[in-house]
Parts: sequence; structure tokens; C-alpha cells
Amino acid sequence: MHTDIVDLREFYQSALGQIARRAIRRRLRELWPSGAGQRMVGIGYAVPYLRPYLSEAERVIALMPAGQGVTYWPADGPGLTALTCETELPLADLSVDRVLLIHGLEGSEQVRPMLRDIWRVLAGGGRLLVVVPNRRGLWARADSTPFGQGHPYSVSQVKQVLRDTLFFPERSACALFTPPVRSRLSMAWAPAWEEIGSRWFRAIAGVTMIEASKQLFAGVARRAEQPVTRRLILPVPGGAPQLRRE
Repeated sequence: MHTDIVDLREFYQSALGQIARRAIRRRLRELWPSGAGQRMVGIGYAVPYLRPYLSEAERVIALMPAGQGVTYWPADGPGLTALTCETELPLADLSVDRVLLIHGLEGSEQVRPMLRDIWRVLAGGGRLLVVVPNRRGLWARADSTPFGQGHPYSVSQVKQVLRDTLFFPERSACALFTPPVRSRLSMAWAPAWEEIGSRWFRAIAGVTMIEASKQLFAGVARRAEQPVTRRLILPVPGGAPQLRRE
């Protein structure tokens, strides 16, 4: 079940939500340093992470599942969000270069149909970036945050789901090592937590990030079929049957 849009918005307006946004956005910019000339789509609740690409990408759209709800974004410009069915995206085939899926996979009850529809809209060289709560991390146990809702995943589980839906996992990253507590001291140490965690404690990161490409299968040319030769038995009047090839 998806987290309600009101809860998501309130979390990212809080101090702890701002720390989570900065930590994940930093890793996102390392994986996707530029969106120049790209058609980008966020699915789930991706608006806290799409803003840096607004001035770079050819087009940016945020699609929000019906079970979650939708909010207007960006506040200072024309609306770029839409409420949609997660298994029937309102996009043409091969029309998107980048898809960011965050606060989407862990709450979906139709994971494979959703990923197959993302596969449909991605262009041949497109990339999907999945951000999910890490099942071994502290944030997956914090019910007071969106990362503590839904079904958390391990790295191997995410990769298997991607392979099952015709994606090929390319790269992985992790983020969010700050403890999910609203303590001023803990939040003040957030940059240090992220630096130490990314070096030594990657297994307990708050979120797992997997970038995948669209798996395509090349067609195999078939040899021209040779005409089939069959033997026919024809009756010959006044004599034994003779064999003839056609």
C-alpha cells in the first residue's frame, strides 16, 4: 500500500526529511550528473529529487500512483505532475530516456506489471533508477518515516525483480546512513554519518539504489527454407507402382 501524499509531503518538509533528501540527491547526482537533452519521468514521489534537472532536461514529468495521491509541483511554475494508474502510464512507447522510481516499488501491489509498463515507455538506451528501503537498514524499521512503510528490499531482491521484468542491473549505490531519529545532535552529524557509512557500513544503508538498462533481444535471421521433397506413389496401369519425385 502506498504512503499517502500528505504524509510524504509533511516528511520532506521536516528537518529529518531534508536530511534524507540531501543524502539521496547527492547519490542520484553521482549516478546521473546531468539531464541535458533527456526526457525524465519520476514515478512514485520523486519531486524532491527532480528539481535539479528542471533547468537541464528537455522535459521533466512526475507521475504519482492513484493509491498515493497527487500534489501540485513545482510551486513556482506550470504543473508537471499527474495522477495515474501505475500499470498504465499515460506515455507513448519508447518515449522516455530516464525513469526515477522512488516511494513506488515498496508500496506497490502490482510490482511486475508496473515495471513492465516502465519497460514499455523507456527508449532503447533508457535507464531506470530504483530507490527502495534497504531491508537491513535502520530506516526500514522506522515507522515514522516513509522508508519504514511497505516492503523493504535487499540488493539481490531488487536485481532479481528487475531481471524478471526484462531489465539488466548496471550499477548500484546506497545512501541514508544518518539514524532516523529527530535528535539535533544526530542530525548535526548527518554529513559525517553519510561519509563514514558510505565507506564502511554500506550493508546497513537506509536505501538501496539500482540503475538498470532496458534489456533488448536481437532478432535472429532465419535461413530461407528449402522446398520440401516428398515421394509420391502413383498407380501405373498395367504395371507395378513406380516412384517419382515432385
